[in-house]
Amino acid sequence: MQDATHYIPLVTTVFAFAFAFVLVRRWRRKPGATYLLWWALGLFTYGVGTTTESVTTLFGWHPIVFRLWYISGALLGGVPLAQGTVYLMLSRRTANVLSAILVTYIVVAATCVWLTPLDRTLVEPTRLSGNVMVWQWARAFSPLINTYALIFLAGGAGWSAWQYWRRGATNRVLGNVLITVGAILPGIGGSFTRFGHVEVLYVTELLGLVCIWLGYRWMSADRGPSVHAAQVVA
Repeated sequence: MQDATHYIPLVTTVFAFAFAFVLVRRWRRKPGATYLLWWALGLFTYGVGTTTESVTTLFGWHPIVFRLWYISGALLGGVPLAQGTVYLMLSRRTANVLSAILVTYIVVAATCVWLTPLDRTLVEPTRLSGNVMVWQWARAFSPLINTYALIFLAGGAGWSAWQYWRRGATNRVLGNVLITVGAILPGIGGSFTRFGHVEVLYVTELLGLVCIWLGYRWMSADRGPSVHAAQVVA
């Protein structure tokens, strides 16, 4: 049975693609800013994930839509956004090596998700859940990659907030705190999906994206002194 929360991904999808478009425009003005390209990719995959949720709400469960949902959400999630932060925090050479490892890991994990048989007896017509995967071991790929995303996206923004606080740049502290909260929220929602509460994920995806957007706008509008870290400015 559907309620209003099942339609939240429709709003999140529009928001995510609009945000991705803004970042692509900034990247085209600064093509050397690899972090912007990764952030744009992150918002695009975010939007793909919420699109699959929207399609399921409107038209019902489908195996291809489910697989795309799991790959774009559980495996990718905030990883491209985190990798953009990696390009800000670390040397380009290190970031490139980590990118190669990350892409390889995701390809292997996504292949397993795409090939796993699905138990149709566990399917809920308008809700998505990884419980339908027969190869439940394939779900073990996601915790490691999501931990990576949490460390660099939330951790990087949190570290920047601390650095700005020490310097007295309170405006940038708020921006990075918002980004940190926004990075954590979808992960919390994702944890609830393992217990069948996918509606919590729908809410936290939207709230998380709003926080990241507000943090990004706050940081972009502020032109104070910079610090070499996960500062979301362009």
